[in-house]
Amino acid sequence: MTSRADTVVALRAAGVSFVLEIGQPIPRILHWGADLGASTPTTASALLLTAGPAQLNNSPDVPRTFSALPTEYEGWSGTPALAGHAQGRATTPRPRLSRHDVEIDGVRGGGSIELEFEDALAGLRTTLRYRLDEHGVLAVDTSVVRDARLSPRLGSTAYTVDSVLALIPLPERATEILDFTGKWCRERSPQRTPFGFGTHLRAAHRGKPGHDSPFLLAAGTAGFGFGHGEVWAVHLAWSGEQRYLAERLTEGAGAFSSIIGAGEELHPGEIILEDGDRYDSPTALFIWSDHGLDAISDRLHRRLRSRASHPRSPRPLVLNTWEAVYFDHDLARLTALVERAAAVGVERIVLDDGWFRGRREADAGLGDWYVDEGVWPQGLAPLVDIVRAHGMEFGLWFEPEMINLDSDLARAHPDWVLGPAEGLGPESRSQHVLDIARPEAYEYLLERIDALVSEHSIDYLKWDHNRDLLEAVSRETDGDRPSVHRQTQALYRLLDELRLRHRALEIETCSGGGGRIDLGILDRTDRVWASDCNDPVERIQIERWTRSLVPPELIGSHLGAARSHTTARTTDLSFRLIAALTAHAGIEQDLTAVDDAELAVIARWAGLYREFRGLLHSGRVVNADLSDQATALAGVVAHDGSEALFTWSRFATSAGGQSGRVRFPGLDAEAVYSVRIREDLGAASRHQGNDPAWVADAVTGSIELPGSVLVGAGLPLPTLNPQQAMLIEIRRSDT
Repeated sequence: MTSRADTVVALRAAGVSFVLEIGQPIPRILHWGADLGASTPTTASALLLTAGPAQLNNSPDVPRTFSALPTEYEGWSGTPALAGHAQGRATTPRPRLSRHDVEIDGVRGGGSIELEFEDALAGLRTTLRYRLDEHGVLAVDTSVVRDARLSPRLGSTAYTVDSVLALIPLPERATEILDFTGKWCRERSPQRTPFGFGTHLRAAHRGKPGHDSPFLLAAGTAGFGFGHGEVWAVHLAWSGEQRYLAERLTEGAGAFSSIIGAGEELHPGEIILEDGDRYDSPTALFIWSDHGLDAISDRLHRRLRSRASHPRSPRPLVLNTWEAVYFDHDLARLTALVERAAAVGVERIVLDDGWFRGRREADAGLGDWYVDEGVWPQGLAPLVDIVRAHGMEFGLWFEPEMINLDSDLARAHPDWVLGPAEGLGPESRSQHVLDIARPEAYEYLLERIDALVSEHSIDYLKWDHNRDLLEAVSRETDGDRPSVHRQTQALYRLLDELRLRHRALEIETCSGGGGRIDLGILDRTDRVWASDCNDPVERIQIERWTRSLVPPELIGSHLGAARSHTTARTTDLSFRLIAALTAHAGIEQDLTAVDDAELAVIARWAGLYREFRGLLHSGRVVNADLSDQATALAGVVAHDGSEALFTWSRFATSAGGQSGRVRFPGLDAEAVYSVRIREDLGAASRHQGNDPAWVADAVTGSIELPGSVLVGAGLPLPTLNPQQAMLIEIRRSDT
């Protein structure tokens, strides 16, 4: 005889449990969070016994539940998992479980649960998949198929999908919400709010995640930080439009208090399913931690690093030509730049915007992906040969999804421009959007990029996407049908095909800087450009939060000029170099304009990068929780605790004269460490008389300190002047 406890399924990995009751009509989530231990009948029975809430006054006569696909039928008054209609009918879905499949990974941990539902009212067949990986990250995928046989009453009426969301309930102790906003050159600015009643909704309507992307929505216990607190988070792995929500109703969510979730933001009529058609919602990733945000990041970083496609070779030091020469593409000038780059240890040269036909300014040429014969009479081969002669890789900038109306492509194919038949809206950055979901436009781009990569054996593409998508409708055959979803899918196909044809090709995703950073695009690219801002004051803070999702080796970070191109702020060379050291380092500065002394410092920095990149690109990212937001202590610690590199930064003055003891997270409290302050790039300017005694000793040589002091008590750090930073190297010495 089967007991109710036999219907409980638990996935467990890396200290996380996801527990589901496989019941009719729809399964219920019983738990997501801390590992509850081995699944036993006793545990299962206890979870089932406590899964039901009270039946409240002035409520349905049976207790409200919160299922895997919550609907109004269950008394759920919040945002539903599935919404749509069949020409105004079938607006109250009633999915019923028709099949389930469970696989437990007994070796690595985790596993999968697949649930299939039939809805006789809406004529839909829905599949919901939960996959818990070995790192404790829960991936949720939903697919919806229109099946006319399920609902004869509707006949062949098409079904319009309004939204499909992955939703998971949270306990009462999740009382605060953290997500992100931003703008060009100030991406990923955190914002924190109380988790109140109602719906906290963040939607991206830019045809991409955008510079103000929510990025990662986290709910946590009061005051959660980098290293403390319980946190539940969600990220949507999708490069189109997005919707994130955190919702709390007065009646709760079944036995839980609230929910978080995410899904694609769809335009009206964007997804219309005829009989047999299928819609796959983007993957939503749910991450839990009982040690703050850094533990959330660690799970995501481990997941990314375990991919077969993750870069394995040392990340080469890059020089990108943009802020060095802009549109002034002159072979002699670029040759001098390449030679200077080789002298300091650069390993990859990327030729940025300005190489293709008609591109002397930003208002023409996009779409004409042919080398400009007037600027490059012998083509790109002479420059490529010079780069390769110095033992460096060669990369090239593209912006394939955009088009200038002042281009041969737009003049020949005006109907390839994405926009309504009534007429195009205003330009942004003097450009419009190319309808790459249109087969002819797609094939044109694939042929042009493939030909150039093949001709020059290009190692690397910088793939830009500068403007938002507005009125993104296709005029091709279906009368101004919304096309953001199709545009995103076409982008993915294009990237996948190029990587299939060129197995060694690496691609950087750039979108006016950091306007399209998500784990959907990172399934197809090898690097993100976190921001167009190389000002280290801004950059350190942008990258600190970018690392909450993306590991350092996938984040491009470049040395800019003393006077920032984007903010006009002037900063010291040492500060700029330290800010650009701890990710995938590069150079944007014009090296031909610096003197020999500065060039020698840059060469030392390149040596430091080669010395530490093995650690920086494999270790665990940690951040100290500090009350003074004018300072930051961030580090990368080897997973075995054997070594670490920390950066102590100050952005502005503070009311307090000194920091007091600051704890160094991530180290082994039982170990003994050798601590050294690395001033290879110059000493940070101080706002004090003398350093703390340990700092004075660590500048001249290594000092021994127990891990218990570093981790538990902390060290008094020097008071730096604004816009200064210090490198602190820590290595285990008791082995």
